[in-house]
Amino acid sequence: MDETKRVPRRGIWGWMFFDWAAQPFFTVVTTFIFGPYVVSRMASDPAMGQAAWGYGIAIAGFVIAILSPVLGSIADQTGRRKPWIAFFAVIKIACLCALWFAVPNSPLVPVILVFSLASIAAEFSTVFNDSMMPRLVSKKEIGRVSNIAWGLGYLGGMIVLIFVVAMLAASPDTGKTIIGVDPLFGLDPVQGEDARATGPLSAIWYLIFILPMFFFTPDAAKGKAIGPAVRSGLAELKSTLGEVRQRSGILRFLIARMIYQDGVNALLALGGVFAAAMFGWSVTEIGIFGIILNIVAIFGCWIAARIDTALGSKTVVIISLVLLMVATIGIISTGPGFTLFGALMLPGEDSGGLFGTPAEIAYILFGLLIGIAFGPVQASSRSYLARSVEPEEAGRYFGIYALAGRVTSFLAPFMVATVTALSGSPRLGMSMILIFLIGGFLVLLRTPYPAAQPRN
Repeated sequence: MDETKRVPRRGIWGWMFFDWAAQPFFTVVTTFIFGPYVVSRMASDPAMGQAAWGYGIAIAGFVIAILSPVLGSIADQTGRRKPWIAFFAVIKIACLCALWFAVPNSPLVPVILVFSLASIAAEFSTVFNDSMMPRLVSKKEIGRVSNIAWGLGYLGGMIVLIFVVAMLAASPDTGKTIIGVDPLFGLDPVQGEDARATGPLSAIWYLIFILPMFFFTPDAAKGKAIGPAVRSGLAELKSTLGEVRQRSGILRFLIARMIYQDGVNALLALGGVFAAAMFGWSVTEIGIFGIILNIVAIFGCWIAARIDTALGSKTVVIISLVLLMVATIGIISTGPGFTLFGALMLPGEDSGGLFGTPAEIAYILFGLLIGIAFGPVQASSRSYLARSVEPEEAGRYFGIYALAGRVTSFLAPFMVATVTALSGSPRLGMSMILIFLIGGFLVLLRTPYPAAQPRN
């Protein structure tokens, strides 16, 4: 695609910095700090907290699934993506700031709803950002750039997570952070202020670091006004949904992603929550666990960028799903004093300090597989579709891509939450994730490689 040669290097970096800006929300709010805080500090018991958090993720996923294709089609007609990203950035930033008011023992429902709205705004922004990629990068380079951007995002998330653990998250007993200092800004860990601060902190980070994309990354030309664009976009979406049935490779890929991404989303959102419930990890321990996973994720994306270029996006996704399936089996089979469902018994005594039992170490080792795989499985899925479509249709196809990733996204968290609530067993609830990872893997095996993509 010759036109991508005219995109300045700073434009590509501006686009990649969107992932850097967006990732702390998923790292410190959704997965490792604020989510576990809601489960362990705001809910009356961990099982109920995990169920409520799962329902919140399910609500957001349902709205995203319904509206993403519509907005993507409208964006193709309006041309420009940046105004849409700016609109949803305002919503996301406002909701993240509101999470500061989630004090312990306050009602869960308003907090879950605000978090869900932030998740919706974050996902819609991602749809529009992803749809810019085919205009910026040649098909040969898409896999490399996508994985590097995803790795850059994890680096940003890790930096924020390290800052939270080292400077904000204090022990309620000692009042000191892990490096032995008082929390910045006089935050009170007893009131959960260290966890609650992750909302405003992620908002400020996002506001600052999306600016390079707005300043340097070229947007598509202005198209129709919003009124005609809505009418044309809805008509175009209808024809596209019919058209995708004729593009068997894309259709099979979207079905596979619809299944496996549901499991990936649930694993990312609930993995830290599950550990908090099982081992009673503090904010500091969950944060360090997240740092470990993000360090591994950066290297995972770097390696995947090379594999994607050499062997293709499908190969990267298949390898990643295998690792995620092994990791999921590992973490649900591990508990205090055992792993592998009791086939391997572990000493139960706590050596003191962080991650003091062998079971916790085993959990972390299985978690490393998640760290290696959860970036590439998403980055190379994105590059698979970008290689398969033309720039002028990217908006509506990435809207359908979001639909495929979210149309059943309520289902895995719903199943995890419901099985947990009915059985009282977070472990049994988390096992539902395997159904989605295995199902998507089996469909993907028979999915063809797109044009211009290397084959193994």
